[in-house]
Amino acid sequence: MIKLYYAPGACSLSPHVALREAGLPFELVRVDFMRGKRLETGGEFVDVSPKGYVPAVVLDDGQLLTEGVAIVQYIADQKPELGLAPPPGTLERVRLQEWLVFIATELHKGLSPLFMPQASDELKQAVKAKVRSRLELVARSLGSKPYLMGDRFTIADGYLLYALRAFQRFDSGALPGELPAYLERVSSRPAVKAALEAEGLA
Repeated sequence: MIKLYYAPGACSLSPHVALREAGLPFELVRVDFMRGKRLETGGEFVDVSPKGYVPAVVLDDGQLLTEGVAIVQYIADQKPELGLAPPPGTLERVRLQEWLVFIATELHKGLSPLFMPQASDELKQAVKAKVRSRLELVARSLGSKPYLMGDRFTIADGYLLYALRAFQRFDSGALPGELPAYLERVSSRPAVKAALEAEGLA
């Protein structure tokens, strides 16, 4: 069975949602970062993943996968009939990867200074303004589409869910464009609700 190492509300939410959307059997293993990256089952997380950050996945055969963008594509490809990702080698798959990379670099990593206690208020305001400008771009691209890639939910939507929730932790302003309705729509999916509940975030 796949083991997903996660921390509640962290970016590991993205593969957690993907696993539930795919209907794959998995085990959640919580990493306690407040206690020095200890596992709830005992032991040190760095003994599982030397990188020391979530998400990390251990496959049935013991192989370790890290980096959320890679993990969610692996998950989607286990159940290609569900359409969580377009087929490899297609332009649509490249478009999905385009979204995943944008979310990873411009939103996810873009938010990282906000988690730093030593960051000045001036820096935090600048970071929020920059990320908001990126969200405005997402909102324009989304338009009236239900999901980023059109009518079907994909793993990019699961990753954007995390980024939007993370942004809202630091910015109480309304999300731009149709993003509030989009976030509500994604959050109401049964798999997403189950993931949030399992992480104590419902």
